Amino acid sequence: MILTQMLLCPVIGLLVALALPKNRPGWIRAVAITATGAALLLGVKLLLAFDPNAPGIQFQQRVSWIAPLNVYYNVGIDGLSLPMVLLTVLLGFIACLASNSIKTRHKEYYVLYLLLVAGMLGTFIALDLFLFYVFWEMVLVPMYFLIGIWGGGRREYSAFKFFVYTLAGSMGILLSILTLYFRTQTFDILTLTATGHSLELGLQKLLFIGFFVGFAVKVPLFPFHTWLPDAHVDAPTPISVILAGVLLKMGGYAFLRIGYPILPDGARSFGWLMAGLGAIGVVYGAFVALAQTDLKKLVAYSSVSHMGFVAIGLASLTPEGVHGAIFQMFSHGIVTGGMFLLVGVLYERTHTRSLDAFGGLGVRVPKFSALFIFFSMASLGLPGLSGFVGEFLSLLGAYESLQKAVIFATIGIVMTAAYTLTATQKVLLGPLNEKWKALPDVDGLEMLTLVPLLVLTLVIGVYPLFLIGLQDASVQRFLTQVLGA
Repeated sequence: MILTQMLLCPVIGLLVALALPKNRPGWIRAVAITATGAALLLGVKLLLAFDPNAPGIQFQQRVSWIAPLNVYYNVGIDGLSLPMVLLTVLLGFIACLASNSIKTRHKEYYVLYLLLVAGMLGTFIALDLFLFYVFWEMVLVPMYFLIGIWGGGRREYSAFKFFVYTLAGSMGILLSILTLYFRTQTFDILTLTATGHSLELGLQKLLFIGFFVGFAVKVPLFPFHTWLPDAHVDAPTPISVILAGVLLKMGGYAFLRIGYPILPDGARSFGWLMAGLGAIGVVYGAFVALAQTDLKKLVAYSSVSHMGFVAIGLASLTPEGVHGAIFQMFSHGIVTGGMFLLVGVLYERTHTRSLDAFGGLGVRVPKFSALFIFFSMASLGLPGLSGFVGEFLSLLGAYESLQKAVIFATIGIVMTAAYTLTATQKVLLGPLNEKWKALPDVDGLEMLTLVPLLVLTLVIGVYPLFLIGLQDASVQRFLTQVLGA
């Protein structure tokens, strides 16, 4: 029941917000914060009750929904989905707090925001393919409007591009789901996983291609990534946090839950493609980030680079690699979430994101500078912070079987240091631009959104076993299912 209760938190919140008058933005905001806060508290309760030694599904709830089609409301979690659920409720609450920067149409914004959170949560807990697809598509509509209405720059173009790319990818997912259903007469993910090896290899390859395109758009893997920088740059700050922190993880998680376990032999046949595109993404994203003069676009392209490590780790099908992929998804969510919040802090005060417009802010805004350096170092992959662990494990796990991809990806690590240090230098060092001599530092609410991410980045960086221990039993079970041994 706890998963359903967690899912109901944003749903009830949006229904209450709909009932409130639109000229009461304070009330509506309070409802949204309460709803996401309640989901976060349930997430903490879930973490405390979770048994890390049990490899199977926990907290499962299965109720018949559409009986003639054998569709169930079937939800549950294991060590693969728990980190994503925790990431969703944490960033959902933090981004809601950060939404005080929204100045217009509060009622519509918070209703759509809560619908977005519900869709993301549902995607990570669904154990029925029909239900999974409903939640997967549910995310599309609120994100389109949140970018298109409250964004900046070319927001309509960016929202449309996001919608078209994601919808096109979803067509491949839908066709693969329908083909599986007509072949097996079930949407149950656990049943399909148990019988995955029984499907002939040709069919598995065909279905995996359908899933691959849809999931790769969400990750996003090169060359399916081109919607991401536009969406990030033009989205409002809290939506950029959600987009980078949670939405991208839906693609990586879908490979873990659906692509590999249900179609194991077909997925293994395309391991070279997954690793190759991941390595290209790591290097390409880093080089393009280095060329940016817009700080937000730089962070956006860094996401393309960092998510490439997830693909490499998954393709390795080793314990280290899969652990690294999951760890990298969680770490990227908190670190890049922090970076986007800091970019938003700067933009709210200066109304520019141009790196050439800054300089010397280190002496003027010490709190901001300390936070900026911390999250930059975590993004760079400094040992002792969470960013290092995910990348190291992904490459370690893939080195033996995917050596060329690993060696190529290390170029991206060097370039990550280059663009991160360049951005830090241009923003914080050098002579102070007189234009910003009265710039205010980070305030209390902004510190409230950033400090939890800072603490978590440090804790799992110093003690990665905290996260790895939660997922280890499920990772071993995942590998047994996929490798058949």
